[in-house]
Amino acid sequence: MTEPGTRTPRERYRAQVRAEIKERAWQQIATAGASALSLNAIAKQMGMSGPALYRYFASRDELITELIREAYGSLAATLRTARSAGADLARLAYELREWALADPQRYLLIYGTPVPGYRAPEELTGVASDTMATLLDACAAHEWDGDGTPFAVHLERHRGWADDHPAPAATLHRALTFWTRLHGLLSLELAGHFTGMRFDPALLYAAEVDELLAHRRT
Repeated sequence: MTEPGTRTPRERYRAQVRAEIKERAWQQIATAGASALSLNAIAKQMGMSGPALYRYFASRDELITELIREAYGSLAATLRTARSAGADLARLAYELREWALADPQRYLLIYGTPVPGYRAPEELTGVASDTMATLLDACAAHEWDGDGTPFAVHLERHRGWADDHPAPAATLHRALTFWTRLHGLLSLELAGHFTGMRFDPALLYAAEVDELLAHRRT
């Protein structure tokens, strides 16, 4: 990959145009949802022809893939940074919520309703797993299975899941439960399903985190 400082003027211009396309795509998603994303509409906003814009992104799906990759990368970096600074599992849970609330459309693009007609390439699987890896590493710091085997050992055994792989350990199952239950709350909150219910979603989230952590210590 070409370093920013060594790019030619043409490469810098291309990078700037791609960045503007993505920025306008996020604006479109925030206004009408990812399913309404239109490269032709973006081209019109930028004063370009449709064919000209397609030189930067060959299709709507290619643009969506790039947005998803950036969203996953942003979340993974947020959690890794927090973990490197000593964040425990509870702090990671709150980092997740703060990241989601800072840009709901970014969160909903990767964890919300799938975009009709879009099929994510296999390469995104590894990008998406980065966030789970950080969570599992945090679990490994203080979680043990009943047989006395450190969770880190179970983690290594189960990183490469496949149809013929042994069932996950109970500890790993609890870690995944922790992740999915938090995402369930966040998805409902960001989709507006708590509106008018007269309670504070932040308190509900905190209570859920506390309950999950208490369960994990038993």
